[in-house]
Amino acid sequence: MLKLAIYGKGGIGKSTTTANLAAAFATLGKKVIQIGCDPKADSTINLLGGEPMLPVMNYIRDHDEEPEQLSDIARKGFGGVLCIETGGPTPGLGCAGRGIITTFSLLEELELFETCKPDVVLYDVLGDVVCGGFAAPIREGYAEHILIVTSGEKMALYAANNIYTAVQNFEDRGYASVKGIILNRRNVENEYEKVAAFAGERGLEIIADIPRSPDITRYEDRGMTVIEGDALLPVSRIYLDLAEKLLKEEHKEI
Repeated sequence: MLKLAIYGKGGIGKSTTTANLAAAFATLGKKVIQIGCDPKADSTINLLGGEPMLPVMNYIRDHDEEPEQLSDIARKGFGGVLCIETGGPTPGLGCAGRGIITTFSLLEELELFETCKPDVVLYDVLGDVVCGGFAAPIREGYAEHILIVTSGEKMALYAANNIYTAVQNFEDRGYASVKGIILNRRNVENEYEKVAAFAGERGLEIIADIPRSPDITRYEDRGMTVIEGDALLPVSRIYLDLAEKLLKEEHKEI
């Protein structure tokens, strides 16, 4: 099972990247689970035709009890991708990271992985704050590899460095490691050079270079990933190539 956590600054395109990667894996015939670990709970929306799903924390608040079956908190989207959103607390009344910890514990009780037997699990995690629940995919053994999404913008690279540092702090414990950098372009000056320098200084590889594409926006406006919209587009091919690369490397490690 390939278990990846995708981290990045809020608004950097992390959820777009994760959903398109999930769709790419599904297009390649893999059984995929995507877990959105952001209080906004919008990670999976473009796998679900633009319809938001009920997050786990909302279910618990609405029913005043934990769900008894996966179907209460999970929906299948494009390509059969099983979608789950952790959600967060009522604004101003709790810790957002707590929603991740609560959800992960619940998914263990519901035996998610034993029941679904996925080939790929993707965690879409907010990277502005790498502490508590937001660090759970790194330190609790849920993910094996981390992908950091960044542009060449100063604050995006700042967040990327915080994520990298957090992962390094857990290195001696055998937790997840950084697999590489995904450059999600914002068309800033000397963008590739800035991100390449950042990656090189940390011994990392830029494993995908995603252009700022109007096709992505066009299909997201219709509640779709670009993979679902047109898998033959050049930008779709980038996501598919990345999925193939990650699967190939995972096969080599087994």
